[in-house]
Amino acid sequence: MIKSMTGFGKGESSFENKTIVVEIRTLNSKTLDINCRISYSYKELESEFRKKIANSLKRGKVDISIYEKSINGESASKINEQIVEDYISQLKKLSKNNEIDFLSIAMRLPDTMKTEREDLNNNEKVEVLSLFENTLEEVVSFRSQEGRIILEDFKNRVIIIEDHLKTISKIDQNRNVSVKEKLKNSLCDLKINIDENRFEQELIYYIEKYDITEEKVRLKNHINYFIETLKSNESNGKKLGFIVQEMGREINTIGSKANYFKLQKIVVQMKDELEKIKEQLLNIL
Repeated sequence: MIKSMTGFGKGESSFENKTIVVEIRTLNSKTLDINCRISYSYKELESEFRKKIANSLKRGKVDISIYEKSINGESASKINEQIVEDYISQLKKLSKNNEIDFLSIAMRLPDTMKTEREDLNNNEKVEVLSLFENTLEEVVSFRSQEGRIILEDFKNRVIIIEDHLKTISKIDQNRNVSVKEKLKNSLCDLKINIDENRFEQELIYYIEKYDITEEKVRLKNHINYFIETLKSNESNGKKLGFIVQEMGREINTIGSKANYFKLQKIVVQMKDELEKIKEQLLNIL
């Protein structure tokens, strides 16, 4: 099952005289990159949050925000008056300019705010962890939903590439005849005698040099493998990326060997579809 690395979840829970809020946002990344902004009250649970993220999300840039809002409007943070007064006193000694806003400067210095609250009790731990897990499930569900949309897009685009490959096979059947006639007409225009045996030998060499049979077979196999991998129960963006890389290699070789404008036109269309698949793969888990 394809899963996107883009996800979002938000949960709120009332506990005693406050509301606990958990937000989780995820974006694509080559590795698991977790950024936590957690209220001081729940800092001791950060390692558990990170462990649950690693087990559930596997990969991606993850931003976690956990904070609390007081229901009665009171804040747990208080100004540390003694420290602020000490800062102002020291600042005044350093400057005789009374117009300076010493309070504003002092409030930006360390330890000017203090948090007055009791230690985190077990009931609140259970509440926060439960809320976090529910929000995490919401993110996983969001990723799966996004993945289903991308899956359909992949299927449609790979079918288009497969149809282009069938068209190439049809055109390629007539390419040798067209090339032979074109070469003969060019030689006739030169009005010189040609050795038919030598001409046939050169033509065979030319056709073998620009033969794309192997490339068509390999590209077909890569397409089948890509579709098969899409049906897997696991979301493996890296594996799909490797398959697409091989598909691109065969398409490029067909384009360079074709030397026939009708084939090259289709190759361009195939490349366009493949690039769109590559763009989407960057966001696959």
